[in-house]
Amino acid sequence: DIQPGVTIPIGPGTDIVAGEGKIITAGGFDSHIHFICPQQIDDALNSGITTMLGGGTGPSHGTYATTCTPGPWHIGRMLQSFDAFPVNLGIAGKGNASRPAALEEMVKAGACAMKL
Repeated sequence: DIQPGVTIPIGPGTDIVAGEGKIITAGGFDSHIHFICPQQIDDALNSGITTMLGGGTGPSHGTYATTCTPGPWHIGRMLQSFDAFPVNLGIAGKGNASRPAALEEMVKAGACAMKL
């Protein structure tokens, strides 16, 4: 409570976070990302987005971009490429298989959502 004339009640369920020397902000969640280039992550962070969920297979352009990642191999490579970035990233697998086995395979590979 450091603003004059402003009272912010702190409830009993509030967690206190030591933020000395850090920049701490509430982060936004973007649930519809076409992962086409790493620069998207910088742009997202600059606009307050700290969590991104989507898909793709990397560099792409125009209408070739997608919001789902097809199959375990692509999911694995995309997850590996995320290691260097300071944000929360999730992969949406291609969820239009007619049988559960293909969907289960993508979840085991690391997909946390399915895109229909």
